[in-house]
Amino acid sequence: MPEERLASLLEKANSLPRSPGVYLMKDKGDRVIYVGKSRSLKNRVSQYFQQGEKNAKTARMVSRVASFEYILTDTEIEALTLENSLIKQYVPKYNIRLKDAKAYPYIKVTTDEDYPRIIMTRRRANDKARYFGPYSGTAMVFQVINTLQKVLGLPSCKRNFPRDIGRDRPCLYYQMGQCAGLCTGEISREEHGRMIRCALDILRGSDKDARRALESQMYRAAEEERFEAAARLRDSIAALDRLGERQKVVASPDTEQDVIALWSDEACSCLSVFYVRSGRVTDHEDFLFTAEQIADNSALVSFLCELYTKREYIPREILLGLPLDDEDCEVLREYVSGLAERKIAIRIPERGTKHQLVGMVEANAADYVREYRRRTEKDDATLVKLAALLSLEVIPDRIEAYDISNLGSEHITAGMIVWANGTFRRRDYRTFTIRGNEGPDDYAAMREALARRLGHLGEGSFGEMPDLILLDGGRGHVSTVRTLLDELGLEIPVFGMVKDSYHKTRALTDVQDEISIARDQAVFSFIYRIQEEVHRYTVSRMQGAKRKTLTTSSLEKIPGIGPAKAKRLLTHFGSIKRLREATADEIAALPGMGRRDAEAISAYFSRSDPQS
Repeated sequence: MPEERLASLLEKANSLPRSPGVYLMKDKGDRVIYVGKSRSLKNRVSQYFQQGEKNAKTARMVSRVASFEYILTDTEIEALTLENSLIKQYVPKYNIRLKDAKAYPYIKVTTDEDYPRIIMTRRRANDKARYFGPYSGTAMVFQVINTLQKVLGLPSCKRNFPRDIGRDRPCLYYQMGQCAGLCTGEISREEHGRMIRCALDILRGSDKDARRALESQMYRAAEEERFEAAARLRDSIAALDRLGERQKVVASPDTEQDVIALWSDEACSCLSVFYVRSGRVTDHEDFLFTAEQIADNSALVSFLCELYTKREYIPREILLGLPLDDEDCEVLREYVSGLAERKIAIRIPERGTKHQLVGMVEANAADYVREYRRRTEKDDATLVKLAALLSLEVIPDRIEAYDISNLGSEHITAGMIVWANGTFRRRDYRTFTIRGNEGPDDYAAMREALARRLGHLGEGSFGEMPDLILLDGGRGHVSTVRTLLDELGLEIPVFGMVKDSYHKTRALTDVQDEISIARDQAVFSFIYRIQEEVHRYTVSRMQGAKRKTLTTSSLEKIPGIGPAKAKRLLTHFGSIKRLREATADEIAALPGMGRRDAEAISAYFSRSDPQS
């Protein structure tokens, strides 16, 4: 039977035109499991079904193919664009893909302002500000910004300068010596400008002058027996050194390039990307592909094109340690050059310092895979035991857990967490504000949450089908969700996480039986961690919704301010404190806010201000 299927598919593939296009491989359930592109559809697609040796990942995919479709395009670039679009639409099981649709963050120095600020932004605007990055995540951005603030004494508060100079007492950071105190009026505009120029030097990788100035201040403070100040300066120097250690020098100061390399075997692959700015590795990203995901030349080109689609800045040179041929490199070069609107050089260096740099990135990818395997070996063994206990057909790679939290009939919230590839995947966490309940009905709330989640299969991070669903509840919850799955025609194992009288995990349950997990410590600890995480997440989101509602309700006490205007005010200013500090002109400038509303808000806070 498999031979007949392959022969039939090969016959259809041989009838394809030798033209650029995209092909969609489907399984027996008519689900798209792989999307690919080719400059010659006939040559590419027929290779899958010909007799001959294939790598294990491709062979696994081909064994699932029951049919395929194709779409012709005029050029290979059009095929590449369409392929990326279809991967987003169908989220095929065997494609490598970017799973986070974030915009990459930058550090922005607002040099066009009288009192420049250092902030995080996700947009590289065409203005007079200076931008550094992009960085792989906000954690790295805030780490760098916090270091600069601590080293140079720059303000970390949300005050508006020069408006707020001398307006309020200095904050705790000033008293601790971690802020120079721009708000006190003792720091001139020129002195603040010198601090910002020093920050710019550090961000460019030139921190020698900053370190020399800090050392001079430290020695002077020690000589004057101001030992606390000297100790703070010493800590600032250490923080600056740590920042420099993270930004390893790998090239000349004027070098800006991305260095990309792949390490792969039959079990998994890792693509590492090092971002070199001003000769230093300012940041890097590691993308892990599992055993099922196909990371061949064509897939890697598509992945990199999608990566650069999401980045605001592309350097003029990209170094590759990938097995791409000249045509693959040309497609990538044409695509990213079009994104950057200037020529981008794509090189695969074979010798010299650039080849050594690619080798360093490849070694990083190999090390990342080794560390990943070390972390996941224990979890893999636990998942095998869990699959055996629950009689699952497959070892679960993606587990989704759900919990309901409420305060009476209000603030009913369902939380969803995800465990995937050996870790909690927090970027896939979701919250559902339950709308359909008249009262606190946990069963109806759980059904609504799962219906909304499963209604988005194939869309973004929701595109991945869970291998196992765990509910913080008992048989009633499981029965409710299984009924929903039957209605949707989905076959996903569902179990409830049952708690004992001390609110601790006791067992897993289906509709009929309870399955004890207490005897296996590894499985018990694993389920306990999932249950605690989904409970923590759901309660925290419910409490956040409650606080926001109460805050909005307090604004509705102001004459002329209803729910819509209260929400608009909080969304714009972020907090009651910021709104209280705003002038009537700033409030009136908001869309939908008139002068009368602005004056009413200012008057309300003036009356409620204890200092007035």
